[in-house]
Amino acid sequence: MHHSPRHCDLLLFAGHLVSQDDARTIHADAGLAVQDGLVAAVGPRHVLEQDWTANRRLEFPEGVIFPGFINGHTHAAMSWFRGLADDLPLMDWLQRHIFPAEQRHTPRTVELGSLLSCAEMLAAGITCFADMHFWADAVARAAHTAGMRAMLGEAIFGFPTPASPTVKVALERAHTLREALQGDARRRICVAPHSVYTTTPAMLTHAAALSDMWECPICIHAAESAAETAQSLSQHGRRPLEHLDALGLLGPRTVLAHGVDLLPREIELLAERGVSVIHNPRSNMKLASGVAPVPALLAAGVAVGLGTDGPASNNQLNLFAEMHACALLHKGVHKQADLLPAQAVLDMATRHAADALHWPTLGRLVVGGPADLAVVDGSLPHLQPMADPVAHAAYSMHGGEVVLTMVAGEILYQDGRHTRFDLDALRREMQDCRLSADVRPGAAA
Repeated sequence: MHHSPRHCDLLLFAGHLVSQDDARTIHADAGLAVQDGLVAAVGPRHVLEQDWTANRRLEFPEGVIFPGFINGHTHAAMSWFRGLADDLPLMDWLQRHIFPAEQRHTPRTVELGSLLSCAEMLAAGITCFADMHFWADAVARAAHTAGMRAMLGEAIFGFPTPASPTVKVALERAHTLREALQGDARRRICVAPHSVYTTTPAMLTHAAALSDMWECPICIHAAESAAETAQSLSQHGRRPLEHLDALGLLGPRTVLAHGVDLLPREIELLAERGVSVIHNPRSNMKLASGVAPVPALLAAGVAVGLGTDGPASNNQLNLFAEMHACALLHKGVHKQADLLPAQAVLDMATRHAADALHWPTLGRLVVGGPADLAVVDGSLPHLQPMADPVAHAAYSMHGGEVVLTMVAGEILYQDGRHTRFDLDALRREMQDCRLSADVRPGAAA
């Protein structure tokens, strides 16, 4: 029996659609219907053409539609420091260069730097990011301006920051941010103590209590390098993970950034406690922190997502680059070609990152789920022939092929243009900030 087609806001068609659903279905000559910011239907073109009519249609005959990519760990405001202090190990880079430069930040510079990072992420198909910084409300404003999804935490340090002369102020700022984000569909709160080496045990237990009370993730840098482990042993007599576990910080809400310097028993502990890990391969390599035992974490059942880390330790915010690095790095280190195959790294940049951040509706294109997606131009020479879009995502794409990025059915980036803000005006304002030495974060003190 013939039924009349249903109406939706938008029909989007492409040569391929990589759904990242539970079955990892890939549709050829396919598309999706978008209604009220959600995916109303997904499947072959001929079925959608029969079942749906729309106000608007977009056609990408040689395009590939992916779920929006999820950057599981970054510091968006640090775009100011790109190229400021390269080729240095973590502790030297952080304590001698980055922390001093950060003292020059103002809420406005944090917002501008974060918006620049949002521009970069949207242009590479990233629709959601998890961020830790002081003046996180300024990062939240940038995410709101750009239209992105974000999980945001006010960074809690045991020393004064430009935003918080005391820990008490940092905690108050976290409370205020949580109030501001309640009921926000695109922005969520997390509790963000920076690390074992920049906090006290009392601050960490307080952060854990907040995470329980707010029922939100607690995001922390941990086990990033051997130097961090040595420091923890001398300060606390325990390795970072033992320290966190003793203080009650390892649980199903915990999201660890890095997890590089891990012992086999610590990997088991993370799995037992339900902790998730965000792997930042390029940052770890650049800072010479080492290689996270990702194959062992996955084998133990730990949820692992991908992240870029900040634009000063990477120096780009591009999950295609991270997928590529992740897939190649572990094969090379273990001399095993079937480790971290293309599908596994695509999972880590989409649905597994969403799971790790406790935002499980993201990272997949399914009926009833958010219409967050990226479209890649598959006609370019390095993507031909389009034999396997998943393999191409891991090994051939570099991010510059993204022609459209959408969050909740809203186009935020298309053909080199951001729809919600003026990138040229942003760049001019950042140039003006740089010229005025009092707010230039990278200025010599």
